[in-house]
This record gives sequence, structure tokens and C-alpha cells, in this order.
Amino acid sequence: MPFPGSAPPGPSGSSGTSVPPGPARPPAGPGERAAGRTGLVLAVLSAVLLWLVAAAWSPLLSFDRSVARALHRRAVREPDLVQVNRILTDWVWDPWTMRLLIAAAVLWLWFRRERLLSVYTTAAVLLAWAIQQSLKAGVGRKRPQWPDPVDSAHFAAFPSGHAMVAAVVCVLLLWLLRRHGLRGRAWAAAVTAAAVSVVGVGLTRLYLGVHWPTDVLAGWLMGTGWALLAVAAYPWVEERVRSRTPGSSNAVGGGAGPAG
Repeated sequence: MPFPGSAPPGPSGSSGTSVPPGPARPPAGPGERAAGRTGLVLAVLSAVLLWLVAAAWSPLLSFDRSVARALHRRAVREPDLVQVNRILTDWVWDPWTMRLLIAAAVLWLWFRRERLLSVYTTAAVLLAWAIQQSLKAGVGRKRPQWPDPVDSAHFAAFPSGHAMVAAVVCVLLLWLLRRHGLRGRAWAAAVTAAAVSVVGVGLTRLYLGVHWPTDVLAGWLMGTGWALLAVAAYPWVEERVRSRTPGSSNAVGGGAGPAG
């Protein structure tokens, strides 16, 4: 039985003049197609949320204010928990921590001679950052203001940079781990760690009173959606590169199978 991406066997008794095989990598598999569909759904939801926030839809703003006030009142009464959340948001799940993780993965791919995958992952992260910064500047939403703040943050609020960076990085890291054979309990542990990180960093930003709930929701939707669309697009990019640079399979793809 041929491995995914290998040329199918020729008919019995054929001469050695068969047509040369095409690119080793097959078109997008079921996992990548599902990632694309999910990414499109999340992109649509992100666009709807962006429109509602930009239009200052009063029911949504009222919801934001009520949740933010309730969480802030609790945070003021719990200084020890505030300190725990500060450590989590400023060190464990800080955007620079996430960027260092994906940078380590990119370097690892590069030294394994999976150059296209390394460059593609870097480009996906950089484009996500550009989208995030453009939206912050374009929407210009102010952060919650409190007479007795427990933490502070700068720049515009929408979308949450912490939540979006965590979503992009964690989804891409899971994709890379899956491509390179992570399965079983190790895979379950990786998925759990990623989910806890993405959800956890958003909750810390809300608890510390530096974001509205819809800022965090937008970061989750946009970051996850963008990363899934990047996953779905990679087979097409890889096939195009292979077709233009024959004989360079190590540099472009590395030999890992399709995402599961």
C-alpha cells in the first residue's frame, strides 16, 4: 500500500516508460480542508463582531460594561489572585513568550532543512501581527477606565493582542506537531496545554480589567481563524513551489505527511 504522496503503482507488466510522478505532496487532505472551512466560519464571525463594535451597537456595549464591572469589583477584593493573573499574563502567556515558542519551532524547521515550512510559518505569524495592529489603529477602541485599577495596559483595545497572538501561535504549533507525528497521549497533552493557554490568557486580561469581553472574543476568533486558514492554504503553496523548483523536496517540504 503506497504512502500518502507516493505515485500509484503502474499496471502489471508495464514497461519502464511510465509518466514521471508529479509533486510528492498530495492536495489538501481532510484535516486541511476542515481547517479551511472552520477558518472561513471564524473569519465571518470576526467580521460580524468587528462591525458591531465599530458601529457601537448598544446591547453589545452594555454587555461589555456589565461583565467588565463585575470582574473588576471582584479583582479589587482579591489582590492575591490579581498577582497570580499578572504573572500569568506578563510571563507565562505574554505575547513575547508565545513569539519565542514559535521562533524556536521555526528555527528547528530551518535546521531540519524544511525551509518552506519555516518561512511560511514565520510569514503567517507576521501577517497576523500586521492584521492585529491595523485593526487596533482602525477601530481605536479605548480600554476600560477604573478609578481603582489593578493593572494597566497601553494602545487600543480591539482586538486583544494577548488573545490573538496566543491563538495564532498555539494553532500553528499544534499543526506543526501533528505534521511531525505527534500522536496519542502526547498529542492530547499538547492540545490541552494549547487550549488552556488560549482561554487562560484571555481570562487574565478580563480579570485584570484591561480589556472588554468582546476584545478578547475577537482575539480568539481572529487568531484561530487566521491560523486555520494558513494551515489550509499550505498544501497549495507547497505544491506551487514544488512545481517551480523540481528536485528540492527537502528544502520545500521536508517529508512530513499531511496534517491529520
